[in-house]
Amino acid sequence: MRTDPADPAADSASQPRLSAPVAGLTGLLALVSALAAGQLVAAFVGPGASPFFAVGNAAIDLTPGWLKDFAVRSFGTADKTVLLAGMAVVLVAVAVAAGLVSRRRPLPGQLIIGFFGVLGIAAVLARSDLGQLAVVAPLVSLLAGVGVFGLLHRAALSRGVSASRRAFLGTVAAAGAAGVAGALAGSAKDADGSRAGVGPLTAARPAPPIPADADFAKLGTPAFLTPNSGFYRIDTALVVPQVRAEDWRLRLHGMVDREITYRYDDIRNRPLVERIVTLCCVSNPVGGPYISTARFLGVDLADLLSEAGVRPGAEQLFSTSVDGFTAGTPLATVLEPGRGAMLAIGMNGEPLPIKHGFPARLVVPGLYGYVSATKWVTDLEVTTWSARQAYWLKRGWAEQAPVKTESRIDAPRGTAAAGKVRVAGTAWAQHTGIDRVEVRLDDGPWRQAVLSAEVTVDAWRMWWAELDATPGAHTVTVRATDRTGATQTDRVADVVPDGATGWHTITFTAS
Repeated sequence: MRTDPADPAADSASQPRLSAPVAGLTGLLALVSALAAGQLVAAFVGPGASPFFAVGNAAIDLTPGWLKDFAVRSFGTADKTVLLAGMAVVLVAVAVAAGLVSRRRPLPGQLIIGFFGVLGIAAVLARSDLGQLAVVAPLVSLLAGVGVFGLLHRAALSRGVSASRRAFLGTVAAAGAAGVAGALAGSAKDADGSRAGVGPLTAARPAPPIPADADFAKLGTPAFLTPNSGFYRIDTALVVPQVRAEDWRLRLHGMVDREITYRYDDIRNRPLVERIVTLCCVSNPVGGPYISTARFLGVDLADLLSEAGVRPGAEQLFSTSVDGFTAGTPLATVLEPGRGAMLAIGMNGEPLPIKHGFPARLVVPGLYGYVSATKWVTDLEVTTWSARQAYWLKRGWAEQAPVKTESRIDAPRGTAAAGKVRVAGTAWAQHTGIDRVEVRLDDGPWRQAVLSAEVTVDAWRMWWAELDATPGAHTVTVRATDRTGATQTDRVADVVPDGATGWHTITFTAS
């Protein structure tokens, strides 16, 4: 039986094709080349223009609030690392699949790579914080991915083994060089050198000294001041913004008499005030870790607003970060005498750490961070609630977000010696103050705990109590009462829309 030369099946069977390992490797090297090229260009037009990070940021923006809350509860400050790792796994799988469906012709794989390249372009175009040139990074990434896929595919089909090996190794070398060049170019523009050059910051009005009994760290509570390296970080920035102090500008505008733009030196050269403030994330569950205390150094926001002249009818201070994040702070709170709302440039005796907002951030005592603590802040607009809606308000969180009176048990953990057991922990009611903390063992009576010295009503207070525990398993519960006389509720509520409530309870075994 003769085969008709015009038979498509015969032509298909006679076409050479890549082996499965070579096809998969072709897709992977095309992916690496695309990402390296995009990263290299992004080093010059802005780190957020990297298609990998742009898609990641888009995923964060599009994720519903309940899922973000789940990510924070499940992974804590590693939530972004988990997201990036998940994206990497998906991209590797797609790249291998693109190679496997293109064992005879490169077009199917190139279409798959092109589709994801278009997603990267769309993600960059959707970012309000990126300029028009930013689209060059994902465009170059797309062209590199499609082009390298085609070149490697043709080399593997039409050349010998040694020639194909040279083509593959050359691609690896070129992609590696592009990645290293991008990293070096990016590091040349980062903020580390600028921060180091700021020098010491001195407060004209320093915070009060911290007494020796401000914490009970020997009994298991945190230290009163949280080191910068241990200060919690929860934000939407997938890539930590790199802003040099020399390039930083803060625009104050909107419903004001005079629009003003401040430079870093304009703020640094003012008489600086230092305040001790406890910050708390609204995503902090009952008994959770997302609360820390530091000495913040900066200027009063009320002074800046007074210079601009706030017009009647203004309701919120709408702040924007360099990465596009926005927050709305009640203007009445910012202007409240004695509130201490700040534009901060220092933290615990040094310039703000980059991951905590260098060159400048907002700090408004008594409000959850999502409405009061914008990092890398670059724009302040005085406006109304109806005119502008901030990032988290669009996602169903509350407009007003005062920190709720809460308490937490920090010790013991797991086991304790039977008899006199010392229980210790933390309580907070920022800008109101803690008046009393009570604990109970199992279902016994409430007993008042010993409180640490109060440094300021804007900071947490530590406590401890001694309980009689017989051998066996026990439960300890804590509740706090603030300076207004209000005792924290035992009603359990989720963090959405304005912070979790409930009494913190732990179990331990006495032996």
